[in-house]
Amino acid sequence: MLTSITDGILCCLTGKTGSSVVLPVESSACTDGFEFVEVKPGRVLRVRHIIPERPPKLDPEQNQDQNCEHNQGKDQEKEKEPRGEDGGSTVHCKRKITVYRNGQLVIENLGDVLHSEILQCQNGDVEPCTTLEVELSDYSSVAAAVTPDPKPAPLPPPASSGNGLAAAGQQKPAPPPRRKRRKPKRTVLIDSERKISSCKGTEADVALFFVHGVGGSMDIWGSQLDFFSRLGYEVIAPDLAGHGASTAPQIAAAYTFYALAEDLRSIFKRYARKRNILIGHSYGVSFCTFLAHEYPEQVHKVVMINGGGPTALEPSLCSIFQLPSCVLHCLSPCLAWSFLKAGFARQGAKEKQLLKAGNAFNVSPFVLRAMMSGQYWPEGDEVYHAELTVPILLVHGMYDKFVPMDEDQRMAEILLFAFLKIIEEGSHMVMMECPETVNTLLHEFFLWEPDTSKKDTAVLKPITANQTTDMHAPKASRPLNK
Repeated sequence: MLTSITDGILCCLTGKTGSSVVLPVESSACTDGFEFVEVKPGRVLRVRHIIPERPPKLDPEQNQDQNCEHNQGKDQEKEKEPRGEDGGSTVHCKRKITVYRNGQLVIENLGDVLHSEILQCQNGDVEPCTTLEVELSDYSSVAAAVTPDPKPAPLPPPASSGNGLAAAGQQKPAPPPRRKRRKPKRTVLIDSERKISSCKGTEADVALFFVHGVGGSMDIWGSQLDFFSRLGYEVIAPDLAGHGASTAPQIAAAYTFYALAEDLRSIFKRYARKRNILIGHSYGVSFCTFLAHEYPEQVHKVVMINGGGPTALEPSLCSIFQLPSCVLHCLSPCLAWSFLKAGFARQGAKEKQLLKAGNAFNVSPFVLRAMMSGQYWPEGDEVYHAELTVPILLVHGMYDKFVPMDEDQRMAEILLFAFLKIIEEGSHMVMMECPETVNTLLHEFFLWEPDTSKKDTAVLKPITANQTTDMHAPKASRPLNK
């Protein structure tokens, strides 16, 4: 810690922010599968790309010689072969999204709505059409600040002794008055069909992309990369600019959301297959959402791990990460300790080793400050997320102190095909704390496909309170390490 403070004082005196290149991290993993991709001149990202060994394809002449043998057992083998993209089920994605001038957002699901218990690997059932009415997060926060209530609600009478809990339970606050809808400000119509199929590791048209968040690296996915590559999946995991062994430009504009999103667009276009699954953590979830929105035909499924709510990204003006880089350099030991306390459910020797082995929160103060200041993405609001038609698995750690659970719950309500799973033993770094549980959830989601056999026989049911809600909560602050 003394060395860190001394370096920070020298940094302030000399005006230098340190080295412009992040050195390769020490890792006990095999060096095979690491590539360096130049996404722009002088901007190089380290990518771990693992291609599983598959049986080689036969030459046409060999195929012709062996046609007789294959034709004899063709019917029996066809049942054992993976169906690939030709299999699966087709769902009707039809939505009407209306934004009113008073800040209300009404989402009408006019097509198929799928829900399933992914943990038991059950097929999703088609549910009746529903209507979701929510309050835009940015509008509610502005309205609360501009138009405060001139008449505060009176305090409830004190409860009698001996029955305080019962009296408090009976007295529920009255719901806020529902504002009258006016002329719609914006209307978005979605009417398309999507084929959703099981993605097996033996299928060559499937690729998994893993995207880390601020302060992380591809090493945080070590358990997932090893697990799925052994199952035969092709996996791709890049280091974001300034992280891991990627280059770290000393220009703040190199770490804005749009700059990083273009980097990942280049990586995606380079390695994408016919069916691609995106797995993001924290800030990396926003980039997965961006790619799913930009390439709806190529992105087959998405996994969001502790990603937060469906709100537009805005950098916090009152944050410790707005301090000068030299000050952050002095505070780096405290920041790392705070990250350990908030990012893990437990803070023992195992968690400290995981943090060190995962090379998490091991970036320069300049990169950390630029990353937090560059989180500006006004397009990524509720409407942007409501337009997604890809199936999405939401994974949330129960003890996450960076992302509140209600943010992921709100995300599940906004998305069309969303499945929220809560891991009770995990926190923000749940994929490192509970790798077996996370790997099982992800694998069963990859193998999942909807069951539309009951589509024609589905009976319309009344809309419940969970399906129609009116949320008036103010906008939550963005997590510090997103």
